[in-house]
Amino acid sequence: MLALGCERPQAVQAADTKPATPTTTTSNAMTAKIVKSDEEWKKQLTPEQYKITRKKGTERAFTGPNWDNKEKGTYKCVCCGQELFSSDHKFDSGTGWPSYYQPIAPKAVATEADNTFFMKRTEVLCSRCDAHLGHVFEDGPKPTGLRYCINGHAMTFEKKKE
Repeated sequence: MLALGCERPQAVQAADTKPATPTTTTSNAMTAKIVKSDEEWKKQLTPEQYKITRKKGTERAFTGPNWDNKEKGTYKCVCCGQELFSSDHKFDSGTGWPSYYQPIAPKAVATEADNTFFMKRTEVLCSRCDAHLGHVFEDGPKPTGLRYCINGHAMTFEKKKE
């Protein structure tokens, strides 16, 4: 069976509207947009990272890096290094992809409608370089009720210093 994203059977899909903006703040400084040519991205990224982040691909469930990582730290965009998610907001969704109930900062990610594959979903992008990260659904845990289902190949992990 072809994996199209983080769908679970009988999961509640995101509505046409964008999810509520989380209220977490951080000192993560958002900087100007990063724009590169396809050739520049291909030189910087592995083929799998390029396929996922620049061509809106999806890794197979339970195969990507970080889906079962339980260490404390920060998940960053593989393309530009922007901080995206904290391990403090990660939870086990059972989908095989890293899942978070909110981004590290409200402006760290952007969302837009994704109506591909005959589904209505909300795509999650890095707000700095527009890398495709995954999708957000409205079936997550409290306090937000959101499930940011993110491709492990779209992120690097920086372990918290002790």
